[in-house]
This record gives sequence, structure tokens and C-alpha cells, in this order.
Amino acid sequence: MSREIIAILRGVQPSDVVAIGQALIDAGIDRIEVPLNSPDPLASIAALADAFGDTALIGAGTVLTAQSVADVHAAGGRLIVSPDCNPSVIEATRAHDMQSFPGVATPSECFTALRHGAHGLKFFPAFLIGPKGLSAIRAVLPEGTRTYAVGGVGPDTFAQWIAAGATGFGIGTGIYTPGLTAAEVADRARTLVEAYDAKMEANGK
Repeated sequence: MSREIIAILRGVQPSDVVAIGQALIDAGIDRIEVPLNSPDPLASIAALADAFGDTALIGAGTVLTAQSVADVHAAGGRLIVSPDCNPSVIEATRAHDMQSFPGVATPSECFTALRHGAHGLKFFPAFLIGPKGLSAIRAVLPEGTRTYAVGGVGPDTFAQWIAAGATGFGIGTGIYTPGLTAAEVADRARTLVEAYDAKMEANGK
């Protein structure tokens, strides 16, 4: 089962990233981003892609420029996540045959992202938009649009977001903070997966 959960490893060290990636995959999370404001992020992305590129979707977060997209592609990444909606980043991502998830918070940003080829939308920061905000925007989006809630989201609010139309989640500090061991990340990941599976099943998804 491929779950619509992206693990955000902000601040991870390249020396730790493969063990943490293995812990996430073993727990059932196979989408991993390393934000570009992490220490030596391209090294971490390359290590993850080399170890798990055939079985997991590996890429970068906090991607702000087309050049960064090219750099992530060269490192073996296949996923580009941004905090904003930048058409040039989306187009560069598509040109490299990678998956694009730009950050959005308004209907205008949502439709701009989709018109330029985004594979899905990252509603960020989710705690400002709220489930009611997502539900209202979701009503006008094309059927089948992938919508990720990111920022202040966790197992205790999964049900509200899924009911509002979220198809997935990006989880940062709820799954990883610098200094956590792979075993600690594994425990957090299993808790998230159990909650996600239960709420998706309850909603018939």
C-alpha cells in the first residue's frame, strides 16, 4: 500500500539519512523529502535515491528556483515540493519528468499551479487554511486533484482533514527533528501510519 504521506526530513545530516529513510520505508512511508535548507541536502537526496530510488519517491522540499530543480534531478531526486506557487519551478519539474507539489493557500494559486502542470497541491501552512478552508476550495477544484495538508497536521487531526477533502499529508516535526535516532523516527512513523490507515478506512478510501 502506497500511502499519501510525505516525510519531511528538515535538518537531517547525510550521515544519518539512509538509516532514517530505511526506518520510514519499513514503517510504510515511501515518500521522503529533504528540504534544501538542510545541511548538505543534495548529498542526503543522492544517498536516499541511491539506496531507495527503486522503491520510494525521493526528492526535495523548500525548492524555490528552476536551478534547484535541476540540481535535485542531478542528485537522483524525483519529487519537488515548494512552499510557494512558482510557475517556473513547476515547469522545470515537469521538464525533468519529476513530480511537482507547489505550496498554495488560495484558489488563484491552486489553479495557477494546476495550469502549469502541478501533480498535486500542498496546502501550506495548513493550520492557517484549516479544514473548512480546504473544503471550500476543494469544491471548485477539478475532480481527482491531489491535495496535501502540510503544517501543523498530525494523527489527532487526520480525520478532520480527510473529511474536508485532503488526499494526503506532509509531516515534518511530527516525524523527524534533528537528533532523533532511526528507532525514534520508526516509532513516530508507525504511529502516523496506523492513524492514517484507520482514518482512510473509516472514510472509505
